[in-house]
Amino acid sequence: MAVKWLRGWRGVAIGVAAIAGAVAGVYVSLAIYGKDGSEIAAACADTPRVAAQVAPFVQGEVAAFRLADQPENLAAIAFKDPNGGDTSLGAFGGRTLLVNLWATWCVPCRVEMPTLDRLAAELGGEDFEVLAINVDLNNPERARAFLDDIGVEELEFYADPTSKLFSDLKKQGLAFGLPVTLLVDEHGCRIGSVNGPAEWDSEDAKAMIGAAIGAG
Repeated sequence: MAVKWLRGWRGVAIGVAAIAGAVAGVYVSLAIYGKDGSEIAAACADTPRVAAQVAPFVQGEVAAFRLADQPENLAAIAFKDPNGGDTSLGAFGGRTLLVNLWATWCVPCRVEMPTLDRLAAELGGEDFEVLAINVDLNNPERARAFLDDIGVEELEFYADPTSKLFSDLKKQGLAFGLPVTLLVDEHGCRIGSVNGPAEWDSEDAKAMIGAAIGAG
């Protein structure tokens, strides 16, 4: 009897721990962006429609792209602008964004960055922008030299010298390493994301992003 009671109690304890962990995960998810569930749902009400427009184009060079399976408003994500001032994704409202996190020590980033630069040159404008955000710790000079070295011409230099942005996305389960790229709609809501490099100037990528811009 005592053994059965202990086993039952252990099961309850495990169940309670699992629930507590899930609640904590939800709390972290919402606290990072400073919104409660209702605010996120309202801000991202149109995102499923946009994702549905994008879905048929997730193939070929962007086959690793994963559509968001729940509302996530990223507008409060903060970083530094090219002049070193504070900014956030919310400052780019009204535009579809391709947000790329990179670092100078990331070999795949060096390969991928020119494709992002060419994409920005071709599609960048009032409706779309590529935001390449450097996450090197307190070393903007090295990061700027990196971009010059690989011949980047179109991309502005955005940075998070604290690397908090990358850490927050890891907590969200959105980033596992670098590079990581997020496609964000005009309301600051994540349409989807991909971990690892992609050929962003490929016809597949441009078709997918074009579908997102057109759905906005």
